[in-house]
Amino acid sequence: MIVSVMSSDSKSDQRRPRVGITMRLELSTDRFYLARFYSEAVEAAGAVPVHISLIPDPRYISAVMDSLDGILLPGSDSDVDPLRYGAQPHQQLGSVVPVKDETDLLVLEEIEQRNLPLFAICFGMQILNVSRGGTLIQDIATQLPNAIKHEQGPPRDRPSHSISLDRNSLLAAVAKAEDALVNSHHHQAIETVGENLKATAWAADGLIEAVEDTRPGRFALGVQWHPELGWQRDQLSQALLSKFVQACAAYRLDNVDSFVASQS
Repeated sequence: MIVSVMSSDSKSDQRRPRVGITMRLELSTDRFYLARFYSEAVEAAGAVPVHISLIPDPRYISAVMDSLDGILLPGSDSDVDPLRYGAQPHQQLGSVVPVKDETDLLVLEEIEQRNLPLFAICFGMQILNVSRGGTLIQDIATQLPNAIKHEQGPPRDRPSHSISLDRNSLLAAVAKAEDALVNSHHHQAIETVGENLKATAWAADGLIEAVEDTRPGRFALGVQWHPELGWQRDQLSQALLSKFVQACAAYRLDNVDSFVASQS
């Protein structure tokens, strides 16, 4: 159950939406971390970023999400454990961080229960797909040798390849186009699409570049590229972050209205 805390301040329903962002774990130092661009991009779009520690305890995840209006699942330098989608590890599988997988999956369970808006980026889109029963290509270069280059290197914000968009998708509506240029920093990709998701963007080699929730009233968008890297200059990145924060603001207002109605 979602808990809203209302203050006596008449402007309490006007506060900026709070967006939770799960952190990452540096295995060599045992430190939680998060690239600065995620928080900066969320703040610039009009929301308050809230870092979620990698503590895979359902009680902690539920408690921290009581105060949130949306979730951004970020990229990662680790890979989803292939055992989670019924596969054996490929020779080119990267590092696996169980505490990261477990925390993100718990967050995704709470999102389902609360219908929180979700923006999933790169690894975030992949763990979303796995949580819905989908599978991943573990290494593009070796499993799909005719694929285009999806690990562009620096400069990381440079758009490096084109994608085509489903004309009937949320993504196309936000982009106001049926194609776009995006950056690319991944060696894995979606293989089979999970339940209640649909692919809405593709690279020239056919790899899936975005997914959306198919259910009415759900805001769940996953992209394989990194809008947080282009938020200062790239119009599509800005538009996507703005649309996500708008969904979070609407969720907050609906929650406030429900709370007020329950007290009257």
